[in-house]
Amino acid sequence: MSRLENEDFKIIEETKVNQCLSCGGNAVFEPATGTLKCPFCDSEREIETTRENTIEHDFLQALEKENHSWDDEKRVFKCENCGAETLLDKDKVADFCSFCGSSHIATSEHHAGIKPALVIPFRITKEEAVDKFKVWIRKRYFAPSKLKQSYQLNKITGTYLPYWTFDSQTDSSFVVQIGTYYYVTETRTVIEDGKPKQVTEQVRKISWRTESGRYREFFDDVLVKASRNVATGLIDKIEPFDLNGLVDYKSQYLSGFLAERYSIPLQEGWHDAKGIIDQRITNGIYGQVHGDVVNIVSVATDYKAITYKHLLLPIWISSFVFNNTIYRFLVNGQTGKVSGNSPVSVLKVTVAVLTVLAVIGVVYLFTEMS
Repeated sequence: MSRLENEDFKIIEETKVNQCLSCGGNAVFEPATGTLKCPFCDSEREIETTRENTIEHDFLQALEKENHSWDDEKRVFKCENCGAETLLDKDKVADFCSFCGSSHIATSEHHAGIKPALVIPFRITKEEAVDKFKVWIRKRYFAPSKLKQSYQLNKITGTYLPYWTFDSQTDSSFVVQIGTYYYVTETRTVIEDGKPKQVTEQVRKISWRTESGRYREFFDDVLVKASRNVATGLIDKIEPFDLNGLVDYKSQYLSGFLAERYSIPLQEGWHDAKGIIDQRITNGIYGQVHGDVVNIVSVATDYKAITYKHLLLPIWISSFVFNNTIYRFLVNGQTGKVSGNSPVSVLKVTVAVLTVLAVIGVVYLFTEMS
């Protein structure tokens, strides 16, 4: 079988997986029921939920040989405006960018890359995501009053964001300075009623000693983002995701949704994870060493048995327009938590600041008069 024939065969097989058994239409994943639902005849089909794909992949081996295992299912579309790369089934075409809204989308020659091991399927429907946003925007106290009546909501898109998880056994050698408090009696001269006077007081000193030691810890599933295309601040505010909701990756969960190709490669993802691990090691050393004051002089860590997994986590991406300005927002596709940017009313902020200053002034005046 030729390469082209083989690709056509895979497209046909993928279509069959998501095909409606009643009318032959393309069924899409329905977050409310966790099933494949046909948008034409409303028939539904169960998706067998499993969690067996928990095998960790060797990090160093992955660096030696580039992994293109997801190419069998997906092809890459690149936004010529913002550079985001979106993955779709090979028989689908991207018509706009879910990250910036641009319609300048072109097929990319980039590989889809490493196939995900696990996914958290959407639990929040599009309608629920819009409702969550409307509640969120009504609570923007410092936004202009007319915002709630005059904003224009743009298209909302369900997108799976890529994440990495890393495991590693660590063995750290460290050097610390440990300080112990002790007190000495000192005499000094003070001026009292215009006359010098000798007073004694207890003065705290620190006795320092240097010690070395070892700290060992196994780190399991350290989670880091693999996307540069959504503002980190917005993502952080809709986290955490409940990773107990992870299930084996199946293409049915992506039917009707987009998936972003990871823009932070595996090696850079490990660098980010290592920063998290190093901070936890530092905290662990502080917890292991006892003293009145502890200063870490140096830490040297050996990272062993590094493994990884590729995950997909669900978010709704959209924006709204107010006074000709675009404001982006996200909705966690699992929990419904919202984060976003919104306009600020200078008048409301000024009134709030003046009110706080007035309250502080009244409290100060009351204190002075007491």
